[in-house]
Amino acid sequence: MASLMKRSVAELVGTLLLVYFGCGAAVITLTTAARESGPLQSLTIGSLGGLGDWLAIGLAFGIVIAAVIYGLGRVSGAHINPAVTIALFASKRFPVTDTVAYVVAQMVGALLGSILFYLSAGMDAVTIGGLGATAPAGGITFGMAVLAEVIGTFVLMMVIMGVAVDEKAPPGFAGLIIGLTVAGIITTIGGLTGSSLNPARSFGPAVGDLLLGGPDVMGAFPIYIIGPVIGALIAVFFYDWVVKEN
Repeated sequence: MASLMKRSVAELVGTLLLVYFGCGAAVITLTTAARESGPLQSLTIGSLGGLGDWLAIGLAFGIVIAAVIYGLGRVSGAHINPAVTIALFASKRFPVTDTVAYVVAQMVGALLGSILFYLSAGMDAVTIGGLGATAPAGGITFGMAVLAEVIGTFVLMMVIMGVAVDEKAPPGFAGLIIGLTVAGIITTIGGLTGSSLNPARSFGPAVGDLLLGGPDVMGAFPIYIIGPVIGALIAVFFYDWVVKEN
């Protein structure tokens, strides 16, 4: 097994790539929509509504997640998501020291991914695209958004358990199946919450916006901690209960 430092660096780089390409796709979609609709203004991902937009964003996330799993999964397991790491810790599959190191690395990687995308795309990525930050769509309450994130992350974590964690999982399919699952979830609930499923994915753009003068979405950030962590925890214990041998 690789050292904790190498595994943490792999998590940092993997989460950086997730945010750069996944959130970057959301930024491009937002900036393109803003330029086509008239006067430029700051937007958040909750402003998008077209199913085609969400499918494109979902595929961008799904493809980069698959790439990270196949590229770095053998080093760190490619959690690239604090909710996944916390759920594995809660189910006694992951030690506390590694959990802390992974979560810190994921959060730092997410912020660096946002900053690097800003450096690549310019200030419009911040002032118009909000760095792809997540926020509920109009009419979606805090509670509704949390519920959607719980359900979405439950599905994601259940799939992770079945194709990546379970010792009986068929080899070689984890990246493809997990990536497609994320793409499908984003396509469905992206128009409600931005479909974060991942506290780090929301943390990077939200903090990046604060640092660079983009829209302030920190008030919505608790949604993307509470929902994904609860969803992942329910999934891991549900999976263990369902597959437990009698």
